[in-house]
Amino acid sequence: MLAVTALALLKLRNLFAVAMLAGIYSLLSAGLFTALDAVDVAFTEAAVGAGISTILVLGTLALVGHEQKKSTRSSVIPLLVVLVTGSILVYGTFDMPPYGDPGNPAHHHVAPHYLEESAHEIGIPNVVTSVLASYRGYDTMGETTVIFTAMVGVLLLMGGVRKRATSEMASGPASGPSDHPDPRASGPPPEAIDGGHGTGPVEADGKPDQEPDGEEDPDGG
Repeated sequence: MLAVTALALLKLRNLFAVAMLAGIYSLLSAGLFTALDAVDVAFTEAAVGAGISTILVLGTLALVGHEQKKSTRSSVIPLLVVLVTGSILVYGTFDMPPYGDPGNPAHHHVAPHYLEESAHEIGIPNVVTSVLASYRGYDTMGETTVIFTAMVGVLLLMGGVRKRATSEMASGPASGPSDHPDPRASGPPPEAIDGGHGTGPVEADGKPDQEPDGEEDPDGG
């Protein structure tokens, strides 16, 4: 199921569907950790991967849109990097001891110390809580800091978009000179100057240069 979900994530271009599948992937991983008796890691994966991370991704998609733009660059080099990195990680797992082997170092050094001494050293009856809050306290603090920083970043982005939208609504839509031309820029039309008779050019004193044909001078009768 994890492999199928990962392949679906690679094929989809709708970022909303990708965010949903990423949350499903985290839930499947949490179930796998629970099956491996790593309940504390399963809780963290479910809360961070399927919970907070999904909310932050959805908040980001509300700002940037839901559709992924098609890339014009070749994906051969990223594919090679992923294959080389994955091969190195798989090669590193060959030196790991078999799962569930009672002779593993973790069963002889770390786990017995936590189970036997955590109540005296930490004073917390729950071993998982003592490990997360004390023995792995710096790691837990780092995870909390990363989540808090990501949430603050998304909130700042959303606040900036809202402030910009509010300022644009308050100032009104911007209009260019072609949208609302100034009537004073071109002056009054000729009909308004010569009384609407269309008598031609007008001198500075407001009188026409010459009498139009077919009309009598009012002073000369």
